[in-house]
Amino acid sequence: MTSTDTFPDLLSEVRTFRTEHPDVRYVDLISLDIPGHFYGKRYPIEMLEKVAAGSPLKLPQNCVLLGTQGGLYEIGDYCFRDGDPDAVRRLVPGTLKPVRWESQPLGQMLITSDGTAAPIEFEPREVLARVLQRLAARGIHPVVAFELEFYLFDRHLQGGLPQFPRDSLCGDEDSQPNMHIERLSRFSEVLHETVDAAREQGVDANVITAELGPGQFEINFAHCDDGLRAADWAALFCRSTRGVALKHGHRASFMSKPYLQAPGSGMHVHVSLYDAAGNNLLAADEQRPLRHAVAGCLEWLPHCMPIFAANHNAFRRYGAMVNAASRASWGFEDRDACIRIPESDPRNLRIEHRLAGADANPYLVLAAILAGMEHGLDAARAPIAPLNQDRQSGIDFPQDMLAAVRAMEDFPAVRAGLGDEFVMVYCANKRQDHQAFMQEISAREYRWFL
Repeated sequence: MTSTDTFPDLLSEVRTFRTEHPDVRYVDLISLDIPGHFYGKRYPIEMLEKVAAGSPLKLPQNCVLLGTQGGLYEIGDYCFRDGDPDAVRRLVPGTLKPVRWESQPLGQMLITSDGTAAPIEFEPREVLARVLQRLAARGIHPVVAFELEFYLFDRHLQGGLPQFPRDSLCGDEDSQPNMHIERLSRFSEVLHETVDAAREQGVDANVITAELGPGQFEINFAHCDDGLRAADWAALFCRSTRGVALKHGHRASFMSKPYLQAPGSGMHVHVSLYDAAGNNLLAADEQRPLRHAVAGCLEWLPHCMPIFAANHNAFRRYGAMVNAASRASWGFEDRDACIRIPESDPRNLRIEHRLAGADANPYLVLAAILAGMEHGLDAARAPIAPLNQDRQSGIDFPQDMLAAVRAMEDFPAVRAGLGDEFVMVYCANKRQDHQAFMQEISAREYRWFL
C-alpha cells in the first residue's frame, strides 16, 4: 500500500492529523540537501492546511546547494549570480507525522521538488526519481531495503572529542568492542524508542543488532517496493535517531569513521529488480542478469565515490579493520566484498551494496546503485572474478575526495545516468567542501610541524 492509498488527498491527511493531534501547533517541512542534511521551514498547522488545499509552497532553490557546514557555495551561476530564486516544492503524501523527541508537540512532513512543474535538477530526491522513472519505463521495478549502522556517544563532548556512551542500567562506559547481545539490554531504552520513533514516521524499522564498535548498533528496514519511499525511510530514520538519542542523554552519529581503532559505519543497500508480473529479473537466464548488474555496479563504483564517501572522514573507513573493502569487488556471501550476493531463493535474489558510508545521502546512493545496475544490464558484460574464486580480485577506486571528484566528472556514463547538471553541481559542492575543510589548522599539524 502506498501513502496515497492511505490518504486520497493531502487536505484530508492534514485534517486527520489535526484531529488526532490537536496539541500540535507547528509542523517542520523538511527536505534533504546535497550533503544529506535536512533544511526547511516550521509552518503553523493552519498554514499547512492551506498548502494542502493548493496554496503555493516555495523555498529558495539554493537551499539544496548547502555545504556540509550549512553555508552557500558559489557554483556556476547559482547562489550569488542568479538572484537566489524561489523554487516550488510539494508536500510528500503520507509523511505528516508527530515528532516525539522535541520538548513541545510538533509535527514534520517531507517536501520535495520532484513531481512539480519545474523540478530542481540537482535535488537528491529528484535525481533518484528520474532514475526510477527511467527504469519503470523499461518495465523494471526495484525492491529496496536499507541497513544503517550508527554510533551512540555521551551527550557531552570532551575537548571537542566524543566520549563513550554510558548505559542506563549501571552507568558504565560501553568501551569494550564486542557484539554481545547484552549490550542491547544495557541500551534498550534508547534503542527501543529509536525504533518506535522511526515507526511513527512511517519507517518500517525492525531488527536491532549490536555491532562491534563501542556504542555501535545497526537497525534494519523492511524491503520496500517504492524506491523513493525506501530512501525517505533512511533519511527520516537518521533525523529521528539523533533526536531520540539526545532525549536519552546521548549523541547519535552516522559518521562513517568516528574512531580509527574501531569499525566504521556503513549504509548497506539491498536491491532486487522485478518485472510487472513480479518475476525477479536478476534470477532469469541462469542468473546472467545478476552478473551483468554486478559488472555495471563495479564499473560505476570508482566514478561514484563522492556519493558513496560523501566527506573526508568517509574515506578513512576503506581498507580498515572489519568488512570495509579497499577495492571494488563482489562475492557470494562475502562481507569483505563491496557487492555481496546474500544466499537466497530465486524469488529473493538480490545484491547487497556495502560500500557507502552511513552518512551518505540515501537518495543519491540508491540512484547511483540503480543506474549502475541499469548500465550493466545494457552492456551485458560478465564481471571480474568474485572473491570466492580469487581473493585478489578487485578494481581500484579513488581514496581521496579530489581524485574521486575528477573520476566522477570524467565518466560520461555517470553524467548520462544521473544528469549533467547534477554532476556539475555535486562535484563543485564537494570540491568547495574540500577547500573549506583545509581552512583550519589542526592540533596534529602543530605537533608535526611547529
